[in-house]
Amino acid sequence: MIRISIDAMGGDHGPGVVVPALATFLERRPDSRFIVFGRQEAVQPELAKFPKLANSVEFIHCDVAVRMDDKPSQALRHGRGKSSMWRAIEAVKLGQADVCISAGNTGALMAMARFCLRTMAKIDRPAIAAIWPTTRGESIVLDVGASIGADAHQLVDFAILGGAMSRALFQIERPTIGLLNVGVEEIKGQEEVKEAGQILRYTELNSLVYQGFVEGDDIGKGTVDVVVTEGFSGNIALKTAEGTAKQIAGYLRAAMSQSLMSKIGYFFARGAFNALREKMDVRKSNGGVFLGLNGIVVKSHGGTDHEGFAAAIDLGYDMVRNRLIDRIEADLQLFHAHRHQLSALGRARADEEGEGEA
Repeated sequence: MIRISIDAMGGDHGPGVVVPALATFLERRPDSRFIVFGRQEAVQPELAKFPKLANSVEFIHCDVAVRMDDKPSQALRHGRGKSSMWRAIEAVKLGQADVCISAGNTGALMAMARFCLRTMAKIDRPAIAAIWPTTRGESIVLDVGASIGADAHQLVDFAILGGAMSRALFQIERPTIGLLNVGVEEIKGQEEVKEAGQILRYTELNSLVYQGFVEGDDIGKGTVDVVVTEGFSGNIALKTAEGTAKQIAGYLRAAMSQSLMSKIGYFFARGAFNALREKMDVRKSNGGVFLGLNGIVVKSHGGTDHEGFAAAIDLGYDMVRNRLIDRIEADLQLFHAHRHQLSALGRARADEEGEGEA
C-alpha cells in the first residue's frame, strides 16, 4: 500500500481540484491511501461529494494555508509546523506517508521541503526534475527551477539524480545523460559545464552513460534520456515549451474553424488531431519531482485541473513503488567510491612519476 500525503490548499483552485483528483487516481490505484491536510471548511464539503473516498482518506485540519504569492521566508515563518503544506511534507519525514503532493507555491514548497526533510548526504542542493514529452517518448530534464546557477559538482549531482529517476520511472538500465550547452563542441560553454562534462566522462558509472553536450533542440528530439542544466535556463526552457505547445494548439483551432472546407477536413482527420492533442496535453506530464531530499515531494502545476493533479499523484506513486530514494543512494555511493578510487590512483601515479624523476 502506497501512503500519499496531500496539501489540499495548494494551487489556484485548492480542494475543488485536489479532491476530485483523488477520486480519479484511486480508481486507477486502489492500493493507495491518502492523508489530506487543509482547512476543514474548505475540504470537507468537497470530500462529501465523493463518498467512495471515505475509506481511503484521513483528513487532518490545518489552520494555515500557504498563499501562492507568499515569499519562501514568509511561508516558513508563518507556516512552519502548522500549515497544510508543512504538515504534508512532515508526514513523509515522520514515516506516516511515502510521498507528498502539492500544487502550492513552488518557492515555499522547496524551502519547506529542504528545511523539513534535509538534503541527502553528499548532495549540496536539491533539483526539480520534469518529465518532457519528446519525439522518441519521454525524457527527464533537471533542474527546472529549484535554484539559480550550479557549479560543476552540483551539475554532476543532478546527472546522478536524474539518472536514478530515469531508471525508476522508465526502467532504463543505463540511461543516457547530456549536459545542456550552447553547442556540442567540447570548447564551448561555461567553465562549470565543461568541468562537469570532464568529471562525468572520466568517472565511468554502471548506472548511466554520459553522451556529452546537447543543445536546446535536442530536448524535444529525445536525444538523451536525461538533460542536465541549472535552474535558471531549465525553467526558461520549460516555460518556453509549455507556451509553444499552447500557441500551436491555438493556431490549429483557429485554422480548423477558418472555413467550411477546413471544418470538413478536420472531420475526416479528427483522429489524427485527437492523437496530436493527446500528445501535447501538458496535464499528462504534470508534476516536478524534488530530487536530492530525504523523501519524495512532487510539485503539481498550480493551474492544472483534476486530471493534471491526478497525473502528479501518479508520478509520486511510481517513484515510491520503484524505490527512487534507494536507487539514488546506491548511485551516489557508487559514484563517490569510484571517484575516491580514481583520486587515489592519480595520487599513486603522481608519486611514481616523482620518484622516477628523482
